[in-house]
Amino acid sequence: MASAPHKRVPLDTGAQLMRTTVAAVEPLIELKFGQVGIANLRLNIADAEALRGEIEQKVQAAPQLFRHAPVVLDLSRLPSLPDRVQTQSLLDAIRAGGMLPVGLSYSTTENEQLARSLDLPLFAKFRAVYERQKGTEEPAAETPPAPPAPTPATSAKPKTAAKAPDAAIKSPTPTLRHTKAVRSGQQVYARGSDLVVNAAVANGAEVIADGSIHIYGRLSGRALAGAQGDASARIYCLDFRAELVSIAGRYRVFEEIPENLRERPVQAWLDGERLLIEPLASS
Repeated sequence: MASAPHKRVPLDTGAQLMRTTVAAVEPLIELKFGQVGIANLRLNIADAEALRGEIEQKVQAAPQLFRHAPVVLDLSRLPSLPDRVQTQSLLDAIRAGGMLPVGLSYSTTENEQLARSLDLPLFAKFRAVYERQKGTEEPAAETPPAPPAPTPATSAKPKTAAKAPDAAIKSPTPTLRHTKAVRSGQQVYARGSDLVVNAAVANGAEVIADGSIHIYGRLSGRALAGAQGDASARIYCLDFRAELVSIAGRYRVFEEIPENLRERPVQAWLDGERLLIEPLASS
């Protein structure tokens, strides 16, 4: 009895079968949520042309930091919420100035409706930061109104500024320790804790902490402490060459490091609305 002829499987059918098998094992995409470097841009006046000019100045002053930087537009300071057309003109002005608006912040019902009409996401996390800053212990009459965040700190140190006090003794704070160098383009975030880096932070790298930041090496990139609004956070490093330092949204950008700070151990802290940086006293 003659055997039935062997049925050949086309090559393309085999390849399709393999793709189907792989797809069953691995998903098409992976979606993860994490800390991203998005700045909050708070407006005091809804003037699109003035906004474009301000953005252009910042981009020209620090192109490596601000050009094509993603920003969230905060309209909470305006007397009234702009309509869809006005808000779109503000978003266009930010884009024309050199930054990239990615959404709206401060979650109110009206804002949510505005964001939906513009097909933009709403970022509510900045709201808690601002409300904590409003709840400081200082008298309201003596506290100057907060400018748009992030806000460049005053570069000149006032003569009346107090010398950095010794850190107060408080309950232990959780600490994230990073033992390797932070390379250019890399970001390390210590959520809900201090951050200790036992190596260098390269140019173009970013270290972020909800608490204080300690860098036992060279800081050539960016350091952002008090990321969730803790104004008591500090930044320490042994070799200061930073692009930017920030505490609780107040920041300073360095195109040229001042001679008294360059390549020296320093500490940074907030004195009211001013971000101060001083060399650490040598023993």
